[in-house]
Formats: sequence, C-alpha cells, structure tokens
Amino acid sequence: MHGKLLPLAGLYLVQGLPYGLQSGLLPVLLRARGLSLTRVGLAKVLYLPWLFKLVWAPLVDTRGSLRVWLMLSTAALGLVCGLLAVLPPAEAGQAGLPVTVAGLLLLLNLGAAVQDVALDTLAVQLLEPAELGPGNTVQVVAYKLGAVLAGGGLLALVPTLSWPLLFLLLAAIYWLAAALVWAAPALQQLPVSQPSERPLRTLHLLQELLAMPGTLWTAGFVLTYKLGEQGASSLFPLFLLDHGISTPELGLWNGVGAVVCSIVGSSLGGALLARHWQPLPLLRSVLRFRLGGLACQTTLLFHLDTPGVRLGPSTVLRGAALLSLCLQHFLGGLVTTTTFTLMMHCSQLAPSALQATHYSLLATLELLGKLFLGTLAGALADSLGLHLCFSLFLALSGMPILYLGLAPSALA
Repeated sequence: MHGKLLPLAGLYLVQGLPYGLQSGLLPVLLRARGLSLTRVGLAKVLYLPWLFKLVWAPLVDTRGSLRVWLMLSTAALGLVCGLLAVLPPAEAGQAGLPVTVAGLLLLLNLGAAVQDVALDTLAVQLLEPAELGPGNTVQVVAYKLGAVLAGGGLLALVPTLSWPLLFLLLAAIYWLAAALVWAAPALQQLPVSQPSERPLRTLHLLQELLAMPGTLWTAGFVLTYKLGEQGASSLFPLFLLDHGISTPELGLWNGVGAVVCSIVGSSLGGALLARHWQPLPLLRSVLRFRLGGLACQTTLLFHLDTPGVRLGPSTVLRGAALLSLCLQHFLGGLVTTTTFTLMMHCSQLAPSALQATHYSLLATLELLGKLFLGTLAGALADSLGLHLCFSLFLALSGMPILYLGLAPSALA
C-alpha cells in the first residue's frame, strides 16, 4: 500500500499550494488593504476553472497516459509560478490584484484543476475498496498540508521574503514534483487510455453519470454539506481581524493552527474508516458535532459584536474565539475525509471507463457548493448583517443531517 500512497501524497501536497495561496494569503492581505468583505469574497472567482473539470475529464479518461497528464500539468504549474515571480512586487498595488496577477492565478487554477482530474483518476484506479479510508486520508491531509504551507506559511514569510523569491520557490517545487512523476516506478506501470469510439456529448454523458447507482443522492449531498461551514469559515477570521487580532497572529492561527487541526481531524476520520466504520454512520455523528461547534461559534460572535466588548491580548474571549476557529477546522477535516471516501466509493460503482469523469463530476459539485457560499458570504454579511448571516449558516449546517436519512442502500 505504501508504494501507492507515497506518490499520491506528494502530488496532492503540491496540488494544495494554489488553494492555500488564494484562500489563506490573499483574503487577509486584501482585507488588510481596506477592501470590503464583498470584494474580498469575489476574489474566489479565480477558482472558476475548477468548475469546468467535466470539459477535460473525458479526455483524461480516454486519451493518453495518466503519467503524461500528471507530468505536463505539474510542469505547467511551475511555469505559471515562474511567470508570477518575474512580476515586480510594486504591481500588487493597494487597491487589489492587478489584471496580470489575476490572470496568472486563473491559469494556476486551470493547471491545478487538470492535474486534479488526472490525480483523482489515479487514486480511483489504484486504491482497493479496503484502502479507500487510508487513501482518502492521504489525499485530504497532503492537500491541506500543501494549503497551509502556501497559506499561513507564506503569510508568515511575506515580511522576510520578496514576491519573486516566494514564487520561484513554488516554481522549483512544481518542477521537482513533475520530475518525480516522470521517474516514479509506480506510475510507469499505468496503462495508456484507449480512445473512445463514442462521441463525447456532454448532455448525454451527464445523464449517463447521474444514472449510476447512488450518484444523484451523492451529488445533492456534496453540493450542500459544506454550505454553512464554508460561509462561517470565510467570515469568522475576517471578523476577528476587524476586532483587533493582528494579521500575523491571524495568519498563524487561521493559516497554520486551524489547518493543523483540520489535518488532525482528517487523520482521525481515516483511522475510524480503517477500523471498519462505514462512511454514512460516521457522517451522521460528525455532522451533529459540527452543528454544535458552529452554534457555539455563532453565540460567541453575537457576544463579541456587542458594544464595549473587546478582544484584548490576554482575554478569555480571545482564547475562546481562536479555539472556536480551530475546533471548526478539526470537525471540518473529519467531515471532509469521510465525504471524500463516500464519493470515491460511489465512483467505483461506475464502469472503469467513466470513473475519472464520474469522480470529477462529484468533486466539481463539492467545490461548487463551497465556492457558492464562500464567494457570496461577504455580500451576505454586508447586506444582512453578521447576526442574520451566521443564523443562516447554522440552518444550512443542519440540512445535511436530515438529508442523510434519504441515502440509498447502494452506498450503505
């Protein structure tokens, strides 16, 4: 099993770098420069290429070698980071992202999304049913480790390292990963995909995928299970920034501490699944804990948002706020690993020629659900106010618990 998991871990780690860069580093920098919550949230539009994975997923399924797809997409990520490195730091400006930087970050997401399709195809084909728990733990933990290195790690290094040096470092990591993909013995044994004789009609393909056992229910679940959590996790750190917590301290807790807690939660999820816990019963228990944690965080936010309440350097409220941040990431990691295991189990029920496209469909819907609330959270807070906004997040977090009662027997 280790021969399978080590290449997966390395590739998922470098795949998490663009997400950490844009979810951990950019929002805090943009908010610190005075942008509104709405404009900070709209920066998530850069994730748009991830929503079109179904466009190239059939090509990965039916054309060429997974090894070539992985090598080329990883090398392309290094090239984009090299181009970002040659931009002068002054272009970062004070009002937001310049067009050139935004365009290159869009290309970075495009390369990462193509790599993701090939990598998920590799995981679906390599992992046996008994290996799904450990395999998805490696997937989620390595991805989040890459995110924390590029998010909180870069945020901590920004005062020390220059913009060119940061992106040259990322470029070197990607090119090293591309070389390892080409040389890895486990990947040299992968078969070359055979061209499909059927025309790739998107509508017909979508209908065929949704007809697979358990797919329609799983699509609905992954689209909605993160709505409340994602909205709260997008706004709560910015709320703490507005109430006196410094940017370096927030970068440490939200970019490093919280993601470490998320990794611990993901690892615990993998351990429970390896001990023969089934994904659906485990999800039912963990989603209830997550709802309770969000209720505590919402209560704390209501209290902190009253006149006269301050987040002093050594107050109990400050500790409670940061602890709440970490607890939600811990529970979110546990939920994510279990959900990804459920998604991969559902994709393995599909014919082998459609497994990559099937998993890409579920992964795209999962991302769409997260981006939807993550992008609109700032606008909701600016228009509805934080109290009503977090009450909505709490209600949305209760929906997946009820939805689990409708799960089909094929996924049991």
